[in-house]
Amino acid sequence: MPRQQKTVEQPLPQQTLVVDNGAYAIKAGFVSESPKLEDCRVIPNCVARDRGKKVWIGEQLERCTDFGEIVFRRPVEKGYLVNWEAEKMIWENSFFDQGAKLKSDPHETNLVLTEAPNTPAALQSNCDQIVFEDFEFVSYSRHVGPSLNAYHDVQSLFGAPPRDPNGRVLPVDCLLVIDSGYSHTTITPLYHGRPIQQAIRRIDVGGKIMTNFLKELVSIRHYNMSDETYLINEVKEAISCVSENFRQDLERTRKGFKGRGSDEEELRVDYVLPDYNAHRRGFVRAHDPLANAKMRKMSSLAIAGGTVEDFMTLGNERFSVPELLFSPGDVGIKQAGLPDAVIQSLSGVPTGLWPAMLANILVVGGNSKMKGFMERLETEVRQLAPAECVVRVVRAPDPIKSAWHGGAFLANDATRLKQVQVTRQEYQEHGANWVAKVFSGNITR
Repeated sequence: MPRQQKTVEQPLPQQTLVVDNGAYAIKAGFVSESPKLEDCRVIPNCVARDRGKKVWIGEQLERCTDFGEIVFRRPVEKGYLVNWEAEKMIWENSFFDQGAKLKSDPHETNLVLTEAPNTPAALQSNCDQIVFEDFEFVSYSRHVGPSLNAYHDVQSLFGAPPRDPNGRVLPVDCLLVIDSGYSHTTITPLYHGRPIQQAIRRIDVGGKIMTNFLKELVSIRHYNMSDETYLINEVKEAISCVSENFRQDLERTRKGFKGRGSDEEELRVDYVLPDYNAHRRGFVRAHDPLANAKMRKMSSLAIAGGTVEDFMTLGNERFSVPELLFSPGDVGIKQAGLPDAVIQSLSGVPTGLWPAMLANILVVGGNSKMKGFMERLETEVRQLAPAECVVRVVRAPDPIKSAWHGGAFLANDATRLKQVQVTRQEYQEHGANWVAKVFSGNITR
């Protein structure tokens, strides 16, 4: 019998593309010798159509000047990539078209891609198939997004000396990652960089639900904004703050605002709406109690050619919207709030790891940038945690690009990259089920 020829193992290409495929935005960039946040580009993960019926794909949206009544089609729903038809359009525009800023040849590029925790196996298999068969990347690895944060120099964020830049990058031993993004909020305990599957918890509250909730409040109290999702999202990002004492602040706003300069007045702001002619973006300014009277006077001048500034005065909307993260039941979501979900997550971890997890809580995701979020989260987790445990909570330097940056550190280590990557040749030889087992950790290479 003739001997079977041994498969010749091909070396991995030098170029690696890391893609954190978020629901609201794609964070992507090539890996350099010393990965920096500036290497990462943030690309809108959507296909949009404006009221003039013009279609904008991904980065093209940066050239759009009129966001009035703009309609979005997003490939990611509820945190999972379900629409590859739209995603392919965005990837081709961002990575493969002639003028793409991150133009790459898949036959000479390694791909490191993120996915949401607990992604259904059918969606994972579909993703693997498209990466290898449609795009034909030479090698590829799929990671749970929060797990890539383990490759950061986390201890330096807590005040420890920075790690040796010339040393090998190893994942943190114990890390609890809270990721609050567009579709949902997840709590993922990591042990040596691997998620503890049974301890992952998810809250179905993210930026999307908060934007829709604010849209309802504004439509009832101010203007009909049912078709202005983009604008309301900008309003939410500009004015939202997390209350230290929700019931107390709500009571203060109900009692009214007596006199300018009082502490209650700090809760109110005016948001000046964009007109897409004079200024493209809206902006926040301090609340002026006399603004309504001024506007009435200006309205009479508008007939004579003057301009009127449209604005909304926002009070308890500022802290009622982000309160959904701490009390999802306010909108009928029967789930625990974020601090309670953290303790529920710990219940799936061996008790001996609790002190290390509570002392290393890293917060990422766009919602963490809201004023007061970190203080409220740390206070309430500390109240619920065992008294003998030290609770330390820190936000990543750039919570939006954090997973990408961690993935870049991982990919910068050629030895470690080779351990996690699956080549297209291996995919063709062993099949999709083998690849799924490699990515899930059931096959160690």
